[in-house]
Amino acid sequence: MVQGDQPPHDDNLFRAFANALYATVDAPVTWFREKVVEPNQKKYPWYHRQFRRVPTIDQCYSDDPVCDFEANSQFKRDRAVDSEILNILRMRYEDCMMYETPDHLTVCKPLWEKYKDAEEAWFIKYGDLGAYADARKAYMKQKHRIIWEKRHGPLSDQTK
Repeated sequence: MVQGDQPPHDDNLFRAFANALYATVDAPVTWFREKVVEPNQKKYPWYHRQFRRVPTIDQCYSDDPVCDFEANSQFKRDRAVDSEILNILRMRYEDCMMYETPDHLTVCKPLWEKYKDAEEAWFIKYGDLGAYADARKAYMKQKHRIIWEKRHGPLSDQTK
């Protein structure tokens, strides 16, 4: 088709009716989106996207699947962020070891301690949950840990 040519005329009445019905429904929605919603949105790059905090799984009712889904999504985002923080701390320690090789045991010790503390905190929250972890399993793990610590004292002291 050459620029400026019109598409061939369609004599099908059903298709014409369907297109008119679609335009009747779509036109106000498209106008509202283009004229009202998009001009009032803040433009963020994808890497600065900010999600609002949602209720945690202990604040959801047992028969509220939407709240459950949001809590699981929040849990997965938090787990990804915490894992990346742990990865960054590990890379900092490894870079320090490579750079400070003969004296790395003394120079990099603060980085190692910070990494080990973060690793322990990550394992306390997410460890032993498996690949299909969700917010409810993590909440139950936290609950069981609190009960165990009430009976036997802090778990960190037991494992060292």
